[in-house]
Amino acid sequence: MSTPPVLSYLGHYPASLQMQAQELMTQGRLGAVLLRRYPDAHAVRSDKSLYDYVTDLKTRYLRNAAAVSKVVFDNKIHVVRNALGLHTAISRVQGGRLTAKHEIRVASFFKQAPEEFLRMIVVHELAHLREKDHGKAFYKLCEHMEPLYHQYEFDVRLYLTHVEHSGQRLWAE
Repeated sequence: MSTPPVLSYLGHYPASLQMQAQELMTQGRLGAVLLRRYPDAHAVRSDKSLYDYVTDLKTRYLRNAAAVSKVVFDNKIHVVRNALGLHTAISRVQGGRLTAKHEIRVASFFKQAPEEFLRMIVVHELAHLREKDHGKAFYKLCEHMEPLYHQYEFDVRLYLTHVEHSGQRLWAE
């Protein structure tokens, strides 16, 4: 009898959902389920188009939040270490005042992924412009920008689980 794979990306979800994911993986159907739900990869391929994508969402939902000075796909972010994207604020003294530059980095792993996955990551990082901690207000803001935020986050975790156990990326060119 083989031991079931560890579901490291799904650890905080209810046991019933973990069992369903486990069953799909055992049957080799997890990838097919994800492809059926999300058949196409997004068209955002360059840092410039990612910047435009992020700026559009920020303008739509967070007009009064701090400006984002840099947005890039970053191949140094390792999804395996549970980082999908990063938001950083760099403070500098200019003259007699302190200025902050905000940067958003998205793991290059998501260059070829469904638009919903990219949107979930971007919404998460944009929410950090207003809310630093992952509290109730943070997730409420994420849901304001993307009503299906939690579903997309779960599906991203399913995809990461699929890649970890099968080694197969679904939307890779």
